[in-house]
Amino acid sequence: MNLYQFVSDSINKAVEQNVTLEVPKSREFGDFSTNVAMVLAKSMGKAPREIAAEILPKIAALEFVANASIAGPGFINIKLKDGFILTSANQKLEIKNQKPEIIDLDYGAYNIAKTMHIGHMRGSIIGDTLYRIAKFLGHRPISYNHIGDWGKPMALVIAWIMKKFPNDWNKPDFKIKETEFNDYYPAASAYAKENPEFLKQVLQIKKDFQDGHPEYFALYEKMMKISLDDMETIVQRLGIIPFDNTLGERNAAKYVDIVEKILREKNLLQMDNGATIINLKTDADTAPMPPFMFYDSRGADTYDSTDLAALYYRKITDNPDKIIYMSDARQNLHFEQLFRVAELSRIFPRDGLESMGFGSINGKDGRPLKTRDGAAATLHGAIDIVEDAAQIRITESGKNLPINTIKTIALAALKFNDLMHDVKSDYVFDADAVTQFEGRTGPYILYTAVRLNSVLKKAGNFVKAKKISQLQIDERNLLLGILDFERTVQNAFDRRAPDILANYTYDLCQLANTFYHNCPILREDVDADTRAHRLQIATIARDTLATAIDLMGLKIPEEM
Repeated sequence: MNLYQFVSDSINKAVEQNVTLEVPKSREFGDFSTNVAMVLAKSMGKAPREIAAEILPKIAALEFVANASIAGPGFINIKLKDGFILTSANQKLEIKNQKPEIIDLDYGAYNIAKTMHIGHMRGSIIGDTLYRIAKFLGHRPISYNHIGDWGKPMALVIAWIMKKFPNDWNKPDFKIKETEFNDYYPAASAYAKENPEFLKQVLQIKKDFQDGHPEYFALYEKMMKISLDDMETIVQRLGIIPFDNTLGERNAAKYVDIVEKILREKNLLQMDNGATIINLKTDADTAPMPPFMFYDSRGADTYDSTDLAALYYRKITDNPDKIIYMSDARQNLHFEQLFRVAELSRIFPRDGLESMGFGSINGKDGRPLKTRDGAAATLHGAIDIVEDAAQIRITESGKNLPINTIKTIALAALKFNDLMHDVKSDYVFDADAVTQFEGRTGPYILYTAVRLNSVLKKAGNFVKAKKISQLQIDERNLLLGILDFERTVQNAFDRRAPDILANYTYDLCQLANTFYHNCPILREDVDADTRAHRLQIATIARDTLATAIDLMGLKIPEEM
């Protein structure tokens, strides 16, 4: 149950006021507190403690309240009955969503013919977690990997292959060497910056490719096969749920003409130096607001036009209540432009569009993360770094774990470290630190779950405990932590902040480990009723922790 919501609603009804509850850092004086008396003091013309004294009996009379007291200038502290806490924790978790929504989640954003970089990691991990949470809460999420498969990068690689293999590139039996493939885009991009004629050729190839040039398309299909296979590998290595849709700019391009017609009917398009644009700047803008470029000067589709067409496609296909985009924070301006055009054209309401711009991942030196040999870290490279660090950590501990378990631990280290940081913030990535088995790390989370599983496995089947009237302090704290799970998950989704869930999970693990150390379960001097009671608490804690771990896309290994 959502303990906070239940207690809050009950108190609101009892005192006939809108009471805001706080959860004290220390539960020594109460499980909840409220400053409602101080809030009402001015409007009622009374001293806060006087108002608190009037409210107190109504709160104390509630069936689940063990004690209510006034503290300081007028705070009211509320302590719950132990029996109520235990009964509530034993209730089956059932999420009842009164307003389920269809939510399109755009993350991944992988590219054809380009190496997946470290930025793709954040979008994939954050997006996958929000997808899992949305589904858990009763929504209908639909995930999109909006791949880059239509614009200038495609043309650059095609032009480079033509330059590198002038006599073979258009032959039916021509094969792209996968070992060299990831080098083509950076080489072509660097060459285009120094050679205007090559860049001119690239821009023409882009236009011809989009117009259906058969030889360019044949080459594109070969590139697509290699890239899609790599994407599938990444999805598996990251342990994320396969995308519901892997559709990119090429699919969106089918709807550009329809969208153009809508924009022309609204008189939004105008010409500017041969390009077709939409002016978006308003008098209220204090920062630069460039125009939205629908067609470039050659008449080719642009990043802007295909993103708008993709939005239109999702509207007519999914008819979602919301569309949430996850990308590097440097894309924030682009999405502000996109959302303005969507609203002006009435393709999609502005209040249903969200952009989550996430921060970057840096190495210990504060610069972009690099591999051990000094090269810029790719997404595969980042995973390799953590797997190597996890292997070293486990070898140093003297343990001999299966390779799949090591990979599971490494992935937890990688993903939890990403999720525990605020989405918008940059963070420093230290593979040696994140693979520690102690502290705020993924391995610590898994180790706690493995420990609880081990206790329950050793205990075997156990009889249900007799009704307990009083809880030991660490039992009580753990159960209260468990009862905050539903509110935490809802809060993490509403605020689009998976770090709320990640850090709650760490706090729950600390409570579980304190309980484990201070409340013996299987020791011989523990009586049968106490053992059964504590096994019951351990089971609830394990189940809650397992759910939180699953929502973050992690897996609990058999041993650690």
